[in-house]
Amino acid sequence: MARDAEPGTIDGTTEVTHRIEVAAPATAVYRIVAEVGLWPLYFPPTVRAERTGGDETEERIRIWALANGDLRTWESRRRLDPVTFRIEFEQIQPREPVAAMGGTWRITERGDGGCTVELDHFYRAVDGDPVAHERITRAVDTNSRSELEHLKRAAERGDAEQELLFDFADTETITGSIEEAYAFIYEASRWPERLPHVARIELREEETGLQFMEMDTRSPDGSLHTTASGRVCEPLRRITYKQTTLPPVLQAHNGEWRFEEGPEGTVRITSHHQVLLDPAGIEALPHPPATLADARQAVRHALGSNSRATMARAREFAQGR
Repeated sequence: MARDAEPGTIDGTTEVTHRIEVAAPATAVYRIVAEVGLWPLYFPPTVRAERTGGDETEERIRIWALANGDLRTWESRRRLDPVTFRIEFEQIQPREPVAAMGGTWRITERGDGGCTVELDHFYRAVDGDPVAHERITRAVDTNSRSELEHLKRAAERGDAEQELLFDFADTETITGSIEEAYAFIYEASRWPERLPHVARIELREEETGLQFMEMDTRSPDGSLHTTASGRVCEPLRRITYKQTTLPPVLQAHNGEWRFEEGPEGTVRITSHHQVLLDPAGIEALPHPPATLADARQAVRHALGSNSRATMARAREFAQGR
């Protein structure tokens, strides 16, 4: 379990450290922390993350992540040292209520082949506002604990992950404009009236293009499942999403809707899924699949069926317009 140092505040800046012991080599842990593109798969708060500039030692990254239930985005500068397993980071232009935010990942090898991971943060609220400071403290603590626990789980899985992680995609070509195709996927608040497999949806979009939604969907067997997702929407190009409330058989589920203009007034919509199975959740099912291959097939069928149904309705919507 994660252990943390008591936060200390000097001149309005708070410093705090969260720690965890990991039964995996420091190199395995460092790889996950260094490759920011992996974060949506391993860190529950992160919806999307990508390098925007730099190289293997100094880089700029853009992160879209949940903090206290709100989807936020920021850009950070990072300095990476693969020799000492140390990564320093700092937000370039913090957004309210954050006035400053940064810290360090420190990974220390142990003699038994494992390592100790320490995640340091420093932060300051705009104008020293105590209410904002409490919100930032709560977000840093919640996200740090979650990230360390899932980092530990991912690193300790080792080679077993090869059987648990898979991805797949389905594509639909429709006649119509890319604006209409994109609008159908973007306007998720209208899915209950447009999609038979969506029973309920609640959607928040406090900043244009950053959505958080909770949805009840019907599986092919008729059962209802509640999921929650953060979505990053790039008009007429793609909608990236991350499920934050998952069915019990999944440890992670990330996806993307991609839109491409085709010839003669056609549009290609591609639905891509990346899935990480949860063996314990599968075993707890009343009638679990006999093998992981069977579980992969069942998940692929359930998720793919809903995506294909959504794209078929998008085709009818665009062609009807």
